[in-house]
Amino acid sequence: MQNQENTQETNDFESRLDLQPIKGQITALKDTLSQVVIGQPAFINQMIIALMARGHVLIEGVPGVAKTLAARALAKSIDARFNRIQFTPDLMPSDVIGTTVYNQKTQEFDLKKGPIFTQICLIDEINRAPAKTQAALFEVMEEYQVSIDGNTLKLEEPFVVLATQNPIEHEGTYRLPEAQLDRFMMKILVNYPDEADELSILSMHQNSEGSDPLQNLKPLLKSIEITNFRKIIRKVTVSESLLSYISKIVRSSRNFHGFYMGVSPRGAVALLNASKACAVLDGRDFVTPDDIKYCALPVLRHRVMLSPEKEMEGAQPDELLNTLIGQIEIPR
Repeated sequence: MQNQENTQETNDFESRLDLQPIKGQITALKDTLSQVVIGQPAFINQMIIALMARGHVLIEGVPGVAKTLAARALAKSIDARFNRIQFTPDLMPSDVIGTTVYNQKTQEFDLKKGPIFTQICLIDEINRAPAKTQAALFEVMEEYQVSIDGNTLKLEEPFVVLATQNPIEHEGTYRLPEAQLDRFMMKILVNYPDEADELSILSMHQNSEGSDPLQNLKPLLKSIEITNFRKIIRKVTVSESLLSYISKIVRSSRNFHGFYMGVSPRGAVALLNASKACAVLDGRDFVTPDDIKYCALPVLRHRVMLSPEKEMEGAQPDELLNTLIGQIEIPR
């Protein structure tokens, strides 16, 4: 009886908010990306969740696991402006956000916009730029605007930063400031593919005759559609018990014995919004505990700081977060 009621509630919601176009288009997007980025379904799904929830993504993995390829494939599948910035130790803030240049003809200063003025911005090896350049992204990622010489310029929606970094190479890199990490909705860990998927990758390249795997990708979503989808996602119902569940997870992280620093209120909001997007992508008008648990690790893992004792033991944030979440009663 309860399942019938839930089914009826979902059907009523789909009719009211028209979720079918979202689910259909997202399914097509996932299928298309899966043909290019083989063996990484969770990576693809989490990237799309962050995109639909108006969040930025930090992608971490060893070289060669398709971090940049996935970001480029997502950008090419959307009818939106795309820029790629390679971060280096000598990169200056003006190289990212732009600057004013004196025009001798008009005897005035002209604004020269940087590559951040786009809709989908891929930042490769984000941890290779120094703190001064990283700080230039704070306003961009939080307020979706850029201030240059007293002028404030809004960025065009939908705007999202997809940043990559290598977790094992430390020479010539800089640790990202905690304030910047907190501005990423998700940190996605990309691992090696399994044997079958790696064989499929080899077969694809063997049969492609050296062609670019992205050359046949066509835009499946328009910018305005993503903006409209985001408006629908904000209307998803979240019960008081689930709001309390999110709050308990976040607040418990601040007193957990394995963490030196817990999750911020911004992290709680990010978990809420990601869970709502996860529900909509599954065709539902309501968030479930499973949505929250699915999004918890990618949303929270970069917002906690391990205690010195746990760092010495070689503990990982995911391990401790799973322990913490397992201690909190799931709402019924």
